[in-house]
Amino acid sequence: MGIPVYLDNQATTPLDPIVLEAMLPFFKENYGNAASVHHSIGRDAKEAVERSRKLLAQALNARSREIIITSGATESINLAIRGICEKNRDIGKHIITQNTEHKAVLDTYEIMANDGWDITIVPVDSDGNVDPESVRNGMRQDTILVSIMHANNEIGTIQPIAEIGAICKDKNVRFLVDASQSFGKLTIDVNKMNIDLLAATAHKIYGPKGIGLLYVRRNNPKVELISQMTGGGHEFSYRSGTLPVPLVVGFAKAIEKCLEKMKNENAWLKTLRDKMIDEIFTSHPNTILNGSRENRLSNNINFCFPNIDAETLIIKMKGIACSTGSACSSANLEPSHVIKALGRDSEMAHSSLRFSLGRFNTKEEIEFAIKEIIDSVSMIKEKSPQKELINA
Repeated sequence: MGIPVYLDNQATTPLDPIVLEAMLPFFKENYGNAASVHHSIGRDAKEAVERSRKLLAQALNARSREIIITSGATESINLAIRGICEKNRDIGKHIITQNTEHKAVLDTYEIMANDGWDITIVPVDSDGNVDPESVRNGMRQDTILVSIMHANNEIGTIQPIAEIGAICKDKNVRFLVDASQSFGKLTIDVNKMNIDLLAATAHKIYGPKGIGLLYVRRNNPKVELISQMTGGGHEFSYRSGTLPVPLVVGFAKAIEKCLEKMKNENAWLKTLRDKMIDEIFTSHPNTILNGSRENRLSNNINFCFPNIDAETLIIKMKGIACSTGSACSSANLEPSHVIKALGRDSEMAHSSLRFSLGRFNTKEEIEFAIKEIIDSVSMIKEKSPQKELINA
């Protein structure tokens, strides 16, 4: 069997050859430690890091010194939540999030709850949208942090970040945004959107794995964190450790490429996405689209196929690489917390599949995938007990 059509780009993306080309010299001739500034080899590495930091900052309309290099979005989220809470525990011990957040947020909040923090989890509507007023209504005198993701990793729903940011600004509450799925795909301005902390990662935007960032606002207001990784005072004393210079360079090249291609790439992916949705609906009208049709990432499709187990469908579709939900929790047999938050029951949640398109998908691949999905669903329906009961 050949290589399957890759439709799991929200789990990770292939490395863009241009990104690899930019990284290679820093594995070989430019191999210096960016902290070794007493000789030219180290200084060259440091200059490469600072050029990259500037590019990453510009993508957010931030300043270079507001970008902390981490190992990925999960570390960034942990540093933001734990760092803010430890720094402000004498001010208040109440934090707010919403129920379709990534497990990197929800699991960390659960640990904070076990440590005595009071957590408010606001609901979403049937399309996965957060009502900004529910965030406002959840705030108290002792609220110190609100955490809302920009775009959902399973259903692609885009949250009203600017409206929520304005509420947080008005209430003098710090605002953390998980932008793992939106960085490089949607326009982000941390100042206009009143974002105080933002997590992102490279491997969702055709960059290398193992590298991410945390934006930390330095003024109006100045955000302060307690470091979670000590040992040398790297990254403005927020995150110690020798920087992986090739990965930093790759991250910057990846975001540079994404910003160049964003408008055209989003339009192309939306065309392919809508083609898939429309043709699958036509063949199987009882299919349910999870998340808003309009207010979603251009590359995301998440379907429930009623009375069909998603794992069974994946096995049937040997020519497609897709997932039952978040790659970080797909090994768990529990139904998706995101799909259940939309009001679906456990059985329906177990029927959900995510197809996420990417830069290197072709029209021919999508046409093949559509046929594979339609035929596989039809085959399972033909053999299902419900079909036999109807025929009887």
